[in-house]
Amino acid sequence: MTAAWPRRPRLVAGNWKMHKTPAEGAALAREFVALRAADPAATKCEVAMCPPFTSLGLVAEALKGSGVHLGAQNMNAETHGAFTGEVAGTMLVASGCRFVILGHSERRHVMGETDEQVAKKLRAALRDGLTPIVCVGELLAEREADKTAEVIVRQITAAYAGLDADTAKSTVVAYEPVWAIGTGKVATPEQARDAHRVVRATLDQVVGAGVGAAVQVLYGGSVNAGNAATLFAEDDIDGGLVGGAALEAAGFWKIVAAAAARP
Repeated sequence: MTAAWPRRPRLVAGNWKMHKTPAEGAALAREFVALRAADPAATKCEVAMCPPFTSLGLVAEALKGSGVHLGAQNMNAETHGAFTGEVAGTMLVASGCRFVILGHSERRHVMGETDEQVAKKLRAALRDGLTPIVCVGELLAEREADKTAEVIVRQITAAYAGLDADTAKSTVVAYEPVWAIGTGKVATPEQARDAHRVVRATLDQVVGAGVGAAVQVLYGGSVNAGNAATLFAEDDIDGGLVGGAALEAAGFWKIVAAAAARP
């Protein structure tokens, strides 16, 4: 149904959430960069680190020249204005960011972000020169009610409707079953594969044929050094959006190495 792995670059992004002071974040970044530099095969996988806003500056310095990308965890769709506590995409670019995570389940289900807001942020990220990582995924009750595909189709359709194919291909999607985020529960490789295929099929339907096979689709949800290789063995899984396991350099490196080792 979809193109084999080698046609899409591999990507592992670490979402630090609300962890690490600037000094702690810089130390983690330096440790990871040293591990990556020691392995020539490491460049087979793209890597992004997404610290809190307060740590972007020092982490950017620690990553400079390493080939590891900087990302942010959220942004506002507006370019500027009276939006206390918010950050614009242009500010993220000026801080050195290439990626921005949008629509993470915690933003949707804790902070109340809607599909429409995520769609606006997606377009704003593209406008500002950022690569958006658009998160989609179902709640446990939705999976148990056999509504996983319905939820994914709704979220992808809302985010991507109206985008042209070339623009859509410059984005990244992360499938994150909400019931697996931070719980220690992990979707089976088959569950993850099937959800990724729904993502790709929906992109084809909403944007155009061939888009689904071209877009990087990551798996997120309690990814760790022990399960990464099994998940990444699926052709439809192009890497991971990693939460807690990204907060320790050696463990995060093992996840990246598992992605880099995939033929």
